[in-house]
Amino acid sequence: MNVQVSDETIRVTGLQQLNGPSASLFRTQVLASLKARHQVEVDLSQILTVDGGGLGALLSLHKVCSGVRLLNPTPPVRQILELTRMNRVFEIVQN
Repeated sequence: MNVQVSDETIRVTGLQQLNGPSASLFRTQVLASLKARHQVEVDLSQILTVDGGGLGALLSLHKVCSGVRLLNPTPPVRQILELTRMNRVFEIVQN
């Protein structure tokens, strides 16, 4: 996982999974880099599934920053986001 910080955006790339222990690590690393004004962009293009821990980590970020943008979710992840109605909470960008 790579976390890149700029003035207004934190970009997370290289995620292979977002569940269990990896969700906790993801949340910890991003929150450590976060300032209230930051927008967070999470590239989901390599993830095939997200569990409750992963969704919880994304929601934690949503609560403490100016916004969370999910980039290029794979079809299975997009389906999970739609089934859980998280597509109404997060901005989803498909390139």
